[in-house]
Amino acid sequence: MREGDEQDEARAIARKARRLERARKRPPASALSGLAMFGMVGWAVAVPVLAGTALGVWIDGRWPSERSWTLICILAGGALGCLNAWYWVQREGRSDG
Repeated sequence: MREGDEQDEARAIARKARRLERARKRPPASALSGLAMFGMVGWAVAVPVLAGTALGVWIDGRWPSERSWTLICILAGGALGCLNAWYWVQREGRSDG
């Protein structure tokens, strides 16, 4: 094993030890905080889907066509909502570590 590899491994072990120590000092998450995270993720998905539905219904009412803009906007809102939820979950995960 090379010296640089050993140093990298030692740094990784030290980083994991610091993270473990911080986790031990932090109080355990309550059920209420888990429920709040669940609600935040739900709203992060629901709001873009509802906005997409409203936009699609409005477009279909204004400019009727063979395409269902309501369906397209619901799918786009769902995709945007999932990205939004992923962002919030990642952000909360980084703040914990």
